Amino acid sequence: MIDFPSYLKLYEEDAIADRLEELLTRAAPCMLCPRQCMADRAAGDRGYCQAPYEAYLSSAAPHFAEEPPITGTRGSGTIFFTHCSLRCSFCQNYEISIRGEGISCPTAALSEVMIDLQNKGCHNINFVTPTHYVHQILKALPLAIEKGLTIPLVYNTGGYDSPDTIRLLDGIFDIYMPDIKFLDPVLASRYCRAENYPEVVREAIREMHRQVGDLIVDESGIAMRGLVIRHLQMPSAVADSKAVLDFIAGISTNSYVNIMSQYYPCHVARETPEIARRITAEEHGEVARYARSIGLVRADRY
Repeated sequence: MIDFPSYLKLYEEDAIADRLEELLTRAAPCMLCPRQCMADRAAGDRGYCQAPYEAYLSSAAPHFAEEPPITGTRGSGTIFFTHCSLRCSFCQNYEISIRGEGISCPTAALSEVMIDLQNKGCHNINFVTPTHYVHQILKALPLAIEKGLTIPLVYNTGGYDSPDTIRLLDGIFDIYMPDIKFLDPVLASRYCRAENYPEVVREAIREMHRQVGDLIVDESGIAMRGLVIRHLQMPSAVADSKAVLDFIAGISTNSYVNIMSQYYPCHVARETPEIARRITAEEHGEVARYARSIGLVRADRY
């Protein structure tokens, strides 16, 4: 029998402090993400993502636009962190992820935010773009547990995550929600300046699946534990989307996959002709049909 949420067991074993100590050594000089920029964030330096050492939040509120198992009936307790190590040219949240619009949130305050979202009835605490602030999450988590936190934590990420960092989160997060953006290094380099994104995201998602497995829901269909995979389908990239689905099916045909159609040219995407448009219904339909043809029976379309 799996205990939910799993972080309570780590807390009882006093293991969260050990994980935090290891993460702190990776946070300054910073090696939390695959950029490995080595910025001394604790001394005030800012690396590739431009994030400060302390957590910065853009917003925190019940969110009702996630996948149904995450949103449920009472919403997902979404905490939007500022900054991002990918800095995609098409980012739809560039005010937050690139400009860093938000406010400082010290450790005690972050724990209070978690408790407030739980008190509002949210099914989970959903950390959006958490990679560069995982050390701050683990600082705040014991305080939140002592205040009564008992709902699962969601790691909501663009997929550019160091597998070494993800390994240190084993047992902290019950739900991983990565977005596999591309498996073509040319696309990753062109749009995110991250040619190694494909190899990184493959290894990171394999590690996430090793930790939590396929998605498990309760009798009401609410996510309790497991992997929820997103794929933001890009225009002019049907072949790459099919490669993404092949990779997912190779992990498990029981994977929960959301094939997202909501791409639109944002930030500086209009400067790149092939992504300066929305995807077509034909493109989306072809990818969705392909998912079914390779046995991905838990594939949603949004």
